[in-house]
Amino acid sequence: MSFDTLGLSDKVMAAVAAAGYTQPTPIQEQAIPVVLSGSDIVGIAQTGTGKTASFVLPMLTKLEQGRARARMPRTLILEPTRELAAQVEENFNKYGINHKLSVALLIGGVSFDDQNKKLDRGVDVLIATPGRLLDHFERGRLLLTGVEILVIDEADRMLDMGFIPDIERICKMIPATRQTLMFSATMPSEIERLAAAFLRDPTRISVDRTATAAMTVTQRLVASGREAHEKRDVLRGLIRGAADLKNAIVFCNRKRDVQIVFKSLEKHGFNVGALHGDMDQRARMAMLEGFRGDRITVLVASDVAARGLDIPDVSHVLNYDVPIHAEDYIHRVGRTGRAGHSGTAITMVTSLDNKHLAAIERLLGQQIEWMGAPALDGEEDAPRRSSTREGARNRSRPGREPARDGAPSRDGRARNSHGRDGQERSPRSRDGHEVSAREVGEERPAVEEVRSVAPERQARPERQARPEHQERPARRAAPQAAPKTPAPTAAKRPAAAGPKAASPGPIRQGDPMSSRPGAGAERAEHARSDRYERNEPDVVGLGDHVPAFLLRPVRPAKTAT
Repeated sequence: MSFDTLGLSDKVMAAVAAAGYTQPTPIQEQAIPVVLSGSDIVGIAQTGTGKTASFVLPMLTKLEQGRARARMPRTLILEPTRELAAQVEENFNKYGINHKLSVALLIGGVSFDDQNKKLDRGVDVLIATPGRLLDHFERGRLLLTGVEILVIDEADRMLDMGFIPDIERICKMIPATRQTLMFSATMPSEIERLAAAFLRDPTRISVDRTATAAMTVTQRLVASGREAHEKRDVLRGLIRGAADLKNAIVFCNRKRDVQIVFKSLEKHGFNVGALHGDMDQRARMAMLEGFRGDRITVLVASDVAARGLDIPDVSHVLNYDVPIHAEDYIHRVGRTGRAGHSGTAITMVTSLDNKHLAAIERLLGQQIEWMGAPALDGEEDAPRRSSTREGARNRSRPGREPARDGAPSRDGRARNSHGRDGQERSPRSRDGHEVSAREVGEERPAVEEVRSVAPERQARPERQARPEHQERPARRAAPQAAPKTPAPTAAKRPAAAGPKAASPGPIRQGDPMSSRPGAGAERAEHARSDRYERNEPDVVGLGDHVPAFLLRPVRPAKTAT
C-alpha cells in the first residue's frame, strides 16, 4: 500500500514525497484512515515504527480548514519529555511545509514571555509537556475550550513519570466532543483505565507484540564486576572492541552515574557527550544535534533519551546498568535497529542484577545470549555480604561483642543457629516434616532452662498512700529554748498556697512580738507549725533556718504632722 490510498490531502502528499517516503509503515497504514474518519484511537506499537507520522499527517490534513484564535489552540499534543516535544515540532515543520499553520512549543527551560507571545497570536498546533501546560493555564494565558484533537503520546512513559493525574486534569478541561488519540508502547492496567475513562469507543490498533525488540537488533549480555571502576573498565573494552561501531548510546539508571561515566570516557580520549534531565534545554538540544550530526560518537544518557527519540542509524546501545523496569529495556534497545537497519545491544550484568535480568527475559519471552562467562548468581557472595553487614552493625555499636552461637545476648537468652532467642522458627524445621505438638512440648523444658539464665523482673510493689490526715514528721526537732505559742487561726489569716506560704509576712507596728529579742525566730516557728497543721511543704532549700534578711523590715508608723 502507498500513501496515495490513505486519503491524505495533496499538500501533505507533496511534503511526504519531498521527504523521500513512498510506503507507509504498518502503524501508519492502519491509523491514518481511522484518524481522518474522526474516531478515537489506542495505538500500540514499538518505538521506531513511525508512530509520530501516523498522527501528524492526518492532523495536517484536517487542519487545512479552520482558523486559530488567540489563546485557544485547535489541537493539543502532550509529550512526557522536552526532547520528544521538540521532535514532534520538527515533524510538523517538515510535513507542514506547504501549510501556513502556527505551531507552539510549551516546554520547560524556555522563557514564558516568548511562549505567551505565540499563544496570543493564536496557534493551530500546541505541543506541550503537562507541567508547563498547566503553568500557562493557571496563569490565565491559555484556554483549552477550542481543542478539537487531543494526542497523548508515549502514555506508558507518562505513567512512569507520574503525569497521569495531570493528564486526567487536562482531559477534563477539554470539550468532550474532541477526538482523542493515545499511543503507547505497552499497555499497563493504569493506561487501560485511562483509555476507558476518556476515550469514546476507541479503535485499537496493535503492531507486533507489545513488548518485543526489533528483530534486526542483536542482543547480548556481558558479565561485569560490581565496583564502579570495574564496570567502567568493561565499558571501555566494549567500545574499543566493537569493530562495526559507528556511534553508541550508553544508558545509565541514575543521572549521577551519567556524569561520572561521561567524565571517565572523556578522560580516556573518547569523543563523548552527556544527556540527562538536570541539563538545561539548550545544552540538551546541542548534545542531540551533535550526536545526530556525527560530531559525537558516544552519548551517555539516562532514560530521558530512551523514549521515542528519532536518532537514525544508531549502531550500538550499551546498557551500563540493567534497567530496573523491564519495559525500559525495550525502549533502550529500540534506539538501534530502526527503520530496517541492523543494530547491537549489549547489557552489562553484575551478580546483583539477576532479578531484573530475569524480568526482562520473561517480558521478551526468550533468553539473551551471553558474551563469555555469565555473571555469578549472587548467592555465592551471600556469606561474605552477611558477615560484612554483621561486622558493620557491631562496629556501629561501641562496647558490644558480636553474638555467637550459644552465647547469651543482652537479655540473657542464648543465641543459636535456629533463631535469635534459642527457639526453632517453625515446627516444620526438622527434616522438612511437620512436628507434632507433643514433640514440641517435649523440647520446651530445655528452652525454658535457657531462659532461666536471666533473672525475672519482679513487679515493683505499689507505693502505699499516706492517710490524708496523718501527721507529717518534722525534718528537725524544734528548738527547745523558744516557747511555743498557739498559731493564728485560719479565720484571722488567709489560706496560703505554694512556696509563698512560708513567708512570715510583714511585722506591723504594735505587734507584741516585734519589740522583743528573738521575735523573728518565734514568727518563723509559728509559721512552720501553721504549715504542718495545713500539711504544706517547707520553704524549698531553707528548712528551719530562715535568714533574717528575708524577713521584711519593721517600718515606723507614719505620724501626722
